[in-house]
Amino acid sequence: MKQILHAAIAAALIAGPATAQIEEPPEDEGFGLMQRGAELFFEGIMGEMEPAIEDFRGFAEMAEPHLRALLSEMGPALMGVLDRIDDISNYEAPEILDNGDIIIRRKREAPDFTPDPDAPEYDI
Repeated sequence: MKQILHAAIAAALIAGPATAQIEEPPEDEGFGLMQRGAELFFEGIMGEMEPAIEDFRGFAEMAEPHLRALLSEMGPALMGVLDRIDDISNYEAPEILDNGDIIIRRKREAPDFTPDPDAPEYDI
């Protein structure tokens, strides 16, 4: 009887670790799970952003004709201004005077600049 009991205990001890072994997933499966998590994260962000994107699309469609008109009317004058300046970072922010004039002062530390004599003259 003791022998049967010892055999049963030995069998239980041997079988225990064998059944407790957990099969590990392949290494690439972990990356697949991370990729799927990232995809779900970005899908959630896109779902949240979609209404804002649609609103912006509507605004852009509304503003497009006005921006095209502004560019066609102001484009030549803007090119004239750009011919007369060297680097926009050499200038202060525009100021509106009491009489409505707009002035753009050159920074004191800016290097000297001589406009291109061949540049066309514009009446701005």
